[in-house]
Amino acid sequence: MYKTKAYSAASATSPLASAAIPRRDPTERDVQIEILFCGICHSDLHSVRNEWSSIMPTTYPIVPGHEIVGRVTKVGSAVTRYKPGDLAAVGCLVDSDGTCPQCKAGLEQLCPNQTFTFNAPDRHGTAPVTYGGYSGSIVVDERFVLRVPANLNLAGAAPLLCAGITTYSPMRRWGVTKGKKVGVVGLGGLGHMGVKFARAFGAQVVVFTTSPNKTEDAHRLGADEVVVSRNADEMQKHAGSFDFILDTIAADHDINAYLNLLAHDATLTLVGAPEKPLAVSAFALLFGRRNLAGSLIGGIAETQEMLDFCGKHNITADVEVIPIQKVNEAYERLLKSDVKYRFSIDMASLKSE
Repeated sequence: MYKTKAYSAASATSPLASAAIPRRDPTERDVQIEILFCGICHSDLHSVRNEWSSIMPTTYPIVPGHEIVGRVTKVGSAVTRYKPGDLAAVGCLVDSDGTCPQCKAGLEQLCPNQTFTFNAPDRHGTAPVTYGGYSGSIVVDERFVLRVPANLNLAGAAPLLCAGITTYSPMRRWGVTKGKKVGVVGLGGLGHMGVKFARAFGAQVVVFTTSPNKTEDAHRLGADEVVVSRNADEMQKHAGSFDFILDTIAADHDINAYLNLLAHDATLTLVGAPEKPLAVSAFALLFGRRNLAGSLIGGIAETQEMLDFCGKHNITADVEVIPIQKVNEAYERLLKSDVKYRFSIDMASLKSE
């Protein structure tokens, strides 16, 4: 066991602050990674402030972070896919049982015994819970380590490990390809990645936003059209025409307005998680035989597929790079949607702590 620097929170009302945390020495199947960049996901903030206490209560101290990009420093004797010096990444999962039907199908994100990268019981007993990427290094089973294409900007690649796979996976699952008409609801951390992927898949991309001032940026990111969702006439123009809609909104909103835009047999997939249940009109689904679905990240193989796709198309997140010392300020800005479009922490700044 060894110690590494990190930023952790001691309670739901405590700021993130410098700390030292334990990491296990690599076993024969483990990969040790020096963390270079770690993205900030809104779920980091929810977890730090224990806002999901009813479904996944937080154990303190908590070290968040599951959008990790780094360089391999050591590998176990049985590791075959990585060697010291390789660029590597870790996403939302660091373990699963490997035996359930979901794992055997490459759907580790649906495993009933999955281990999240932070705030999950630590099967190795190094600490009460797993500690995430706001730290100097991490040790992860080779099966959950991913390869980063060398041509990608590393700061922008970090958010691909959550925001990227969260938007890529449902587009692949529901057949977004060239010629399809795709809607992206919301232009934030998830939405901007959805636009980039839909564009790269060759789809016709329409962004829905409540903010007219996002129109120019939506076009820059690859949207063919931008609809201000408060404009009933603009919405009606698209009724019954979409093959797929990706809904990234985490706030309360009228989902029926978007269900009515679907063509028959088409699907709207939720990747945002509003705090309160959404009121869904049965008629919006019945008429048109439409589908309402949800999606949660992706399996390990699909996440690697997504990273390779990003390497081929040179896709990364639009990021604002910050030092770890500004993480609490970044959380406050995140609450105000004051970032285009993700924060990425330069973990070299941790060395000065």
